[in-house]
Amino acid sequence: MLTAKQVEALIRGGLPAAAEQGVVVESVDENRARVRYRFDPSMVRPGGTVSGPTLMSLADAAMYAAILANLDGQEMAVTQNLNINFLNKPAPADLIGDAEIIRLGRRSAVLEVRIYSDGVEAMVAHVTGTYAIPAGRQASS
Repeated sequence: MLTAKQVEALIRGGLPAAAEQGVVVESVDENRARVRYRFDPSMVRPGGTVSGPTLMSLADAAMYAAILANLDGQEMAVTQNLNINFLNKPAPADLIGDAEIIRLGRRSAVLEVRIYSDGVEAMVAHVTGTYAIPAGRQASS
């Protein structure tokens, strides 16, 4: 299993925009990852709320982090499906995405992400997604 720092380096190396967006992989564990997006005023849309695409991007980054950590850096895994339910208006604060792999098969993984504003108990969004995993992947031991 990769460490949080190794996963963050892979994400930032493969997608340089992740560094600009303030992606921080805080932790990884068996079937889990926690990713933080540092708040930036550019995330806010008219009406004073964090934009939906920002929340979707965080969810995708958190799912990818869980995949990378648990499949020893399988960088070729790709998002196949992402479904998001917006639940509460995000506070103007860092966003936290807690991802969990629900099912890991040979060719796909099903994940769930819970998104929160830092310091706020109410969930901002609930996300489910599927990642396609290329043939020949190696699960971590």
